[in-house]
Amino acid sequence: MSKYMITASYSSEGIKGVLKEGGSGRAAAVEQLISAVGGTFESLYFAFGSSDVYVVADLPDNISAAAIAAAVGSSGALSSYQTVVLLTPAEMDEAAKKSVSYRAPGT
Repeated sequence: MSKYMITASYSSEGIKGVLKEGGSGRAAAVEQLISAVGGTFESLYFAFGSSDVYVVADLPDNISAAAIAAAVGSSGALSSYQTVVLLTPAEMDEAAKKSVSYRAPGT
């Protein structure tokens, strides 16, 4: 499984829902959503700033991540949504060892 970070901001209707059910209720709903695609919920944090919520989860594949994004995005509860693929230090070590041929523009 790969690790993903989801960042989102609530629409006015979405934040009304959070206020109604509370943060713990929202975290439980997100955990259930992630489990439904065969993933593992790691954490959910509410925040100040450009994003209202941060979720970290292990998901089976990009298709599962896209399915979650489509389901959540189509709900109308969010004003923004982003999925970020996270890499472990070991994965970055492997990437650094991989030979890549690249020509910069104009060279």
